[in-house]
Amino acid sequence: IEDFDAIPITNELKPRVGIVGEILVKFAPAANNYLVELLESEGAEAVVPDLLDFLLYCFYNQIYKAEELGMSKKTAFISKLGIDALEFLRSAACKAFKKSKHFTAPISIYQTVEYAKPIVSIGNQTGEGWFLTGEMVELIHSGVNNIVCTQPFACLPNHVVGKGVIKELRNQYPLSNVVAIDYDPGASEVNQLNRIKLMLSTAQKNLQKQKEYQ
Repeated sequence: IEDFDAIPITNELKPRVGIVGEILVKFAPAANNYLVELLESEGAEAVVPDLLDFLLYCFYNQIYKAEELGMSKKTAFISKLGIDALEFLRSAACKAFKKSKHFTAPISIYQTVEYAKPIVSIGNQTGEGWFLTGEMVELIHSGVNNIVCTQPFACLPNHVVGKGVIKELRNQYPLSNVVAIDYDPGASEVNQLNRIKLMLSTAQKNLQKQKEYQ
């Protein structure tokens, strides 16, 4: 981690594209048709949130259930300890990221909750639930306005908290540029590629405007 800033960095300004969605499709290259490589080959910088955040999301759900739905307070207490333990394990990495000029440190799961609240109910806990929306808002707040929301074909939870919130995201964050992509063995890769390229075209236009204002 101490050597991160020694990595050669080019002066070329690239559009940053966040990758969110169903946990398997988001992280498994074979499931998303090697999306990271595709974005990089198209001249973009891929930004993939921390896998550990999903575990923190699962822990926080138990806290919400205890506070709002009368579920076990003991389970909530254990979940709080779980969050503290995971945050402690990655604390050294977070400190290094905060000192870096080129990397962004992950935020607290409690902050992600606050990002999601104005858009979806935190009681929405099926699949990626409210966390998917919170993750998109987190990316936007960190300067990543371009987002690919990956989802298995006909995944209802993702359609509700992923595709379903795009309009509201655009209302609250006019620069947000979000595209939802279905990944399925029977889905057309050409259609996926065309939609991603359309999103990247908008990203390049926004980046050009940003350069002109600077």
